[in-house]
Amino acid sequence: MDITLEQSVRARLITAEDKELPVPATLRYASDDPFAVHLDFPAEVSLADEAATWTFARALLEQGLGGPAGTGDVHIWPCGPVRTVVELHSPFGMALLQFDTPALRRFLLRSYAVVPAGREDVGAAVDEGLQALLGNV
Repeated sequence: MDITLEQSVRARLITAEDKELPVPATLRYASDDPFAVHLDFPAEVSLADEAATWTFARALLEQGLGGPAGTGDVHIWPCGPVRTVVELHSPFGMALLQFDTPALRRFLLRSYAVVPAGREDVGAAVDEGLQALLGNV
């Protein structure tokens, strides 16, 4: 049985003028994609006026809660004892968001209740990825 976990979170977008703008977001974890965390933003906060989803490794979220982590498009690091920064890079620019660390930790712990760390089925994930890429070839 596939289980999907969702948790609403309040992010604060840090602007170039160092202002904080509240941004609604949803963290999502699915047992059928056990290595990934999805961060969903509604259309009203997107530059393209479409809902946006960022997907990154659950391990990256865990690492970023303890210290600077990430390469490529997603970077995560603690910002004091109660906030965590998530930096997102796209061809259109960069977004710097702050989240409440306890909310991120709570989500991560809930995801481990769905699929414990180390219990992700690598074979099934590879099979699903190949199926998605190749179809019924």
